[in-house]
Amino acid sequence: MNLKREIFYFLSVAPLILVVIATVTFFYSSAVYGEGVADWTTSFQLAIILGIFLTWMNYRRRKRVKKRNNTG
Repeated sequence: MNLKREIFYFLSVAPLILVVIATVTFFYSSAVYGEGVADWTTSFQLAIILGIFLTWMNYRRRKRVKKRNNTG
């Protein structure tokens, strides 16, 4: 496991998720409540959770591909 690669992947994915979720909550609150307010608490929580999950899934995918290439 290359820790630097995993940290870089997490640090590149989590901000993108944060921006997307903040934008979605902003437009949702604007459409439903008439106030354009981003829910930052939810945005940060989901960005961290999804960032960890996607980093883990990426690690597993690379590990599976590497294992498949070594056995053939």
